[in-house]
Amino acid sequence: MSTEKPAQLHWFKSTYSSDEGGECVEVATDGTAVRVRDSKERGGPQLAFTRGGAWARFVTDLRQDGF
Repeated sequence: MSTEKPAQLHWFKSTYSSDEGGECVEVATDGTAVRVRDSKERGGPQLAFTRGGAWARFVTDLRQDGF
């Protein structure tokens, strides 16, 4: 996992998210990583997971913990 920010990314929210606030995250991909940020703090920190292994483990852990 890295916190380095690339220059330009196309961010998107889940179709389950709304524009009415709440706890939403946005996701973007680049050539090497899947990046995650808080949709309310777009200029804030980002998490970056390597494509494949680290991202898959992260998503699996979220699903198992019921988030």
